[in-house]
Amino acid sequence: MRLAFAAALLARVAGVTSAQSATADSLAERLRRAEAAIVALQQQVAEVNESGVHARSRVRMELTGRVAVNGFGNSRRVNNVDNPQFVRPDTASTVPARGVGMAIRQTRLGLAVSVADVMGGSFTGDLDVDFYGGQEPSSGGRTFPLVRLRTARGFVTWSNAELMIGQESPLISSLNPVSPAAIGTPDFATAGNLWLWLPQVRFGVESSGGLRFGVQGAVLAPTSGDPVASFDTDYDLAERSQRPYLQARVHARWGGGESAVGEVGCGVHEGWLVPSSMRMTSSAVACDALLPLVDFLELRGEFFSGQALRGLGGGGIGQNFAPITAPLSTKGGWAQMNVRPAFGFRLGAGCGVDHPETNLGLPPSGATLLRRRNDACATYATFRPTGPLFFGAELRRLRTEYASGRYTNDHVTLTAGFEF
Repeated sequence: MRLAFAAALLARVAGVTSAQSATADSLAERLRRAEAAIVALQQQVAEVNESGVHARSRVRMELTGRVAVNGFGNSRRVNNVDNPQFVRPDTASTVPARGVGMAIRQTRLGLAVSVADVMGGSFTGDLDVDFYGGQEPSSGGRTFPLVRLRTARGFVTWSNAELMIGQESPLISSLNPVSPAAIGTPDFATAGNLWLWLPQVRFGVESSGGLRFGVQGAVLAPTSGDPVASFDTDYDLAERSQRPYLQARVHARWGGGESAVGEVGCGVHEGWLVPSSMRMTSSAVACDALLPLVDFLELRGEFFSGQALRGLGGGGIGQNFAPITAPLSTKGGWAQMNVRPAFGFRLGAGCGVDHPETNLGLPPSGATLLRRRNDACATYATFRPTGPLFFGAELRRLRTEYASGRYTNDHVTLTAGFEF
C-alpha cells in the first residue's frame, strides 16, 4: 500500500512539473513575441519621424490644409465676381451683366506649433496662408493665383493672462460669419463686418471660474485700407500720422470643455489719418456676441458705430471720406443663426448692413459715386461625410444704394474639396 501511494505521489509531482515547464515555455514564447512587436513598432515610428515634417527647433508641429473648388455666378456686375462685397452701378447695356466661373484660389494652408513651457506659460503659434492675393497677368488669369498671408500668430498663455504677437483680425471685431464660400474675404465685409487682418500686439487678463470676465488691449498697425499700386512702398494716409491704431475690449466668457463656449464683449478703436495737412480721427465703438442657445443651435453677430473705418476691413462700404474730405460716419452690423440638424450637416442664414451718413449736403456731382448703403443676406448649407471631403452651397443677395438708385445682385456659389 505504501509503495502504491509513493508511486502515485511521484507521478502527480512529475505531472505538475511538466505542466509548469510547459507554462514557462508558453510565457517565454509570448514574451519573445511581445519584444518582437515592440521592435517592429519602434522601427515604424522611426520611419514616420524620418519622413515627417520637423521644425528646426524640434518643437511639435502640425500641417493643415483646405483645398476648395468654387463654382460661382452673378446676376449683375460686382466688385469681385467669385466673392463679391458690393454691387457696381456701371452696368452698360452693351455689356452682359451675368456670368459664371470657377476658381480654386480660396484654398488654404496652415502650420501650427506648440511648446509646453515658455516664460512660465504655454506657447502656441500658427501661420495661415491662402491663394487669394490676386493674379499674374497671364492667359490663365484666375487659375494662377498668388499666395497671400492671412494670419500669423504667436500666443503665450498663462492661467489668467495671454500675450499675442502677430497678424490677426481687429481686437474689437474678431468674430466672423460661418460660410463655405466666403473664405478669402469673410461674409458681410462692407456690409457690417470689420475683419481685416492687421499686424498687432495684444495683452489681456481674465478671471477664473465658470463665468470669466476679461479685459484686453492692442496696438495695431495703422492702415487706411487704400489699394496699393505696383511697386507702391509709400506711406498710406494712416501711416503718415506717425501713430499706431489703439484698441481695447472687455468681455464675459463661459463654457469650455464638453460645452460650447459663449462670449459677449464690447470695445473701442482709435486711429488717425492725414489726408492733407490736417490730422483726422478714425474711431469706433463695437460689440459682439457668440451665443450657443442649445447643443445644435447658435447665434452670432457684431455691431459697430464710428467714422473713417475703411482700414478695419471695409467699414463705410470701403470708404473713409465723403467727397468733401470729411471723415465718413457710419453704422453697421451683422447677425447669423447656425444649426446642426444631423451629423455632418450644417445650415445657417444671416444678414448684414453698413449705412454711412448720407446727409452731407453734397453737390450732385460729389454724391454720385458715394455708396450710401449696402445690405447683404446669405444662406448656406454644408455636408461633411466621413473622411476629408466636404461639400457646400451658398446663396447671397447684395443690394447697394447710390444717388442714382439701388442695385441688386444675386450670387450663387457651389463648393467642394477636402481637408487634411
